[in-house]
Amino acid sequence: MPVSDLSAHLGYWLRFVSNHVSLAFARKVEGRGVTVAEWVLLRMLHGAEPTAPSRLADRLGLTRGAVSKLADRLLAKGLIVRAASESDGRAHTLALTPEGAALVPVLAALADENDAEFFADLTADERAVIAGALRRIVEKRGLRAVPVD
Repeated sequence: MPVSDLSAHLGYWLRFVSNHVSLAFARKVEGRGVTVAEWVLLRMLHGAEPTAPSRLADRLGLTRGAVSKLADRLLAKGLIVRAASESDGRAHTLALTPEGAALVPVLAALADENDAEFFADLTADERAVIAGALRRIVEKRGLRAVPVD
């Protein structure tokens, strides 16, 4: 039975591109003092009301422990605050600090720049086809966990 080449698999090409796109973005945001995972949490909090960590975990498809660790790192960096919930004294919420709120647009611009570096040579139609196909796979497979690494 013949053995297929690595490059015969669509997953190979997806991973090939994804690894390079992700690494370039990680380097960009790390230059601003955060990890990709921290950026994702900051972006989820941007423009939102103070949010319970459990709700963030559900929305991101992460464990509550993972969100707690990310929150602890962002608290230490002064980018988010933790406050007791008004409705339940045992619970708490997370929100951006002014510094965190100011950093999000900077990081978003880096994400836009990273996309342009890798995908600007594609036509708008090509980008739309790729994005549509990937979204269909996400929907069809019921994928929930937001990529953070």
